[in-house]
Order: sequence, then structure tokens, then C-alpha cells
Amino acid sequence: MGATKWGVGFVLIVLGEAIRLAGVAAAGTVTRRRSRTVQRLVTYGIFAWMRNPLYVGNFLIWIGFTVISGVLWFLPVAALLFAVEYTLIVRYEEGVLESIFGAEYLAYKAATPRWVPRPPSRREAGEHHWGEAWRSEISTFLQYAVITGLFIAKQKLGWKSADG
Repeated sequence: MGATKWGVGFVLIVLGEAIRLAGVAAAGTVTRRRSRTVQRLVTYGIFAWMRNPLYVGNFLIWIGFTVISGVLWFLPVAALLFAVEYTLIVRYEEGVLESIFGAEYLAYKAATPRWVPRPPSRREAGEHHWGEAWRSEISTFLQYAVITGLFIAKQKLGWKSADG
């Protein structure tokens, strides 16, 4: 777990969390729950760049912690796990959004990439609730602290992994 791995991992984690926060701030904390009670279709902010910012953020965070851990062989495994899990989740969620919002969602879906961000063709204004987003992420930040603390303890105490 050298300085380069810590640096690259930290950048990925911060970028992933920034994307998550932007998504929660725009859509509200309902995005953190599995619910069919969707009040509005959010197409502004980070959602104008990509349809699934929370999942993209989660992926970057996982990859960041994997890089810090030094278990680089796990990178393709993590990518595969995320691809399978989130493809299934997104397929379900898109069906729900289609059934609720119909043509409005289909137009948004056609214009906005699912995973890889792309600058939107037009800017749409919308509310962002940053305080609510930060508060909803407190447990996530605590998880990051615990994982980081374990990595630091492993490094300081010289714990060895099973492979070396």
C-alpha cells in the first residue's frame, strides 16, 4: 500500500463520492431507498450528464478502495460484479420509471447516457439540497473511515494477507 496507490485510490473515492453527493442533492434522499414512490423525474444537474450517478459513484469508490488495498487482481472481479449487479438493478428501475413517466422518461433515456458521463446538450435548472445530501451520507462517510482505519492499521502493524 504505497503512496501512489493511496493517492490514486483517494482521488477515485473523492470523485465517486462527489458524483454520489451531486446525485443525492438533485434527486433527494429517496434515491437511497428502493421505492416506487417517485415524485418527479430528475433530469438536471448530474442527472443531465448520466442516468445513474449514484451507481457510477459507488463503482469509483469500490475501485478506489481496491487500489488502496493493493489487491489489484480484484479490479476486474469488482468491475464484473458491478456490471452484473447494477445491470439487473437498472433494468428494474428503468422499467419502473418508464411505467410512471412514459414518454418523458423515454426521451430522457434516449438523450442521456446510462454510465459514462457526457456533457448535456442543454442546461436545465433544478434544486439541489446539499445539506440533506451531506446528512444522508454520514453513515457512508463512517464506513469510509472504518475501512481507511483498517488499511492504516494493516500497514502500521504489518499484517500480511494470505498471499504474501
